[in-house]
Amino acid sequence: MTGRSDEWFTPPEIFEALGETFDLDVSQPETGREYLSVPCRRFLTMKNDGLSSAWDGFVWMNPPFGARNGVVPWLARFMRHGNGIACVYARTSAGWFHDCTPKADAMLFPRGKTKFIRPDGSRGNAPGDGIVLIGMGKRAVSALARAQKAGLGITVKIYRKDTV
Repeated sequence: MTGRSDEWFTPPEIFEALGETFDLDVSQPETGREYLSVPCRRFLTMKNDGLSSAWDGFVWMNPPFGARNGVVPWLARFMRHGNGIACVYARTSAGWFHDCTPKADAMLFPRGKTKFIRPDGSRGNAPGDGIVLIGMGKRAVSALARAQKAGLGITVKIYRKDTV
């Protein structure tokens, strides 16, 4: 049923393809945790306020997608941190997409639309948008390349004006 929850968990096949264990998941949900598949050593939840808490190490970020530009403060924080992988909508025409992604090191666009897991363990069946995995740092670039080799999707390396 559409709208049951604002919580959508990243499916395990993404983490299997990435082949990584993260130091920190900055935005884990409060409920449905038994259906989470994020391989991480530590995590922050809404109660911990992952947006303003300290981040360290290699992070995973699947932020609350929420309002129209709700992802913007999360992406800004992620870009400043500069080490990890973020999962966000692939809204390539949005201003925030063009503001944030040139700062990334690589992006992976999964094949098809990713069917996320609900807090009750069921899988969503008709997402409205595709996603992109945004990588910051050498470890993230390697993980995204590994995921492409595993068949998850296509990886694009970002070339900055100063490196072209």
